[in-house]
Amino acid sequence: MPDRRIIITGWMLWLALGTLSAQELNCKVTVNADQIQTSDRGIFKDMERAIANFMNTRKWTNDSYKNHERINCAIFLNISRMPSIGTFSANAQITVARPVFNSNYETVLLNFADRDWDFEYIESLPLEYNDNAYISNLTSMLAYYAYIILGMDYDSFSERGGDPYFQAALNVVNNAQSSNRPGWQTTGSTRNRYNLIENINNPQMTEMRKSMYRYHRLALDTFDKNPDESRQIILNAIKAVRNVWQIYPSSIFVISFFDAKSTELANVFSEGSLNVRREAYDILTMVDAKRGTYQKIIETK
Repeated sequence: MPDRRIIITGWMLWLALGTLSAQELNCKVTVNADQIQTSDRGIFKDMERAIANFMNTRKWTNDSYKNHERINCAIFLNISRMPSIGTFSANAQITVARPVFNSNYETVLLNFADRDWDFEYIESLPLEYNDNAYISNLTSMLAYYAYIILGMDYDSFSERGGDPYFQAALNVVNNAQSSNRPGWQTTGSTRNRYNLIENINNPQMTEMRKSMYRYHRLALDTFDKNPDESRQIILNAIKAVRNVWQIYPSSIFVISFFDAKSTELANVFSEGSLNVRREAYDILTMVDAKRGTYQKIIETK
């Protein structure tokens, strides 16, 4: 899979135009409304289609994508309450993955739970959004995660490649704060949208950001050729994560990293030299609460 930025020169441009029109996201949307008592079940299917259309047909970047380069991501919306007609409270799970070169494996870049998904939705009304203004909570949340998804993906292909998209996500937060809706504020939960983007843009998180490129592009993408060298690069990446954790032990950026990567890390370090496995195990069990996941790393081979 090539770099996200596709460069075409001279006479080849016209040949490629027909294949470069695809949008950036391939977002699967699932709306679960089993807890809601209503006779109008059609609104939830309509909501599902509208959200998927908003994510997948909008142009989020200035880059050109081929259809097979679209970013695989998903939004699972579990609606828990409908306080009044057209208003909803939900939990959302946002995931994004990208393929690993020379394999059939997809690595998860983000697995984030948003517990503050409160919004209004009227069936068949278009979802309106403007990068420069807050229009509705639903479209602001969707745009925020579109930019987070792009930033995570671009960071995995080039060092801090996600900067413009994380800045765009921060701009969404700044616009939405005047709404006083949950999830956008500096106070309250440390696991909300504000804190995630604040962590990502925090200068003290820079080395962790840079390590995401090394982890994915320089290690996972070359793992089949040199697994021992790749393990060492990944070990250095989790050292960078540990260094951030030592400064910010409750960082949602660190927590979300392990929510996405714990099983993968356990598998990566279940092979290789004992010294590397032991060092990885010590770091992972120090930093990540899911300690049992890593037991396989130190099992006798």
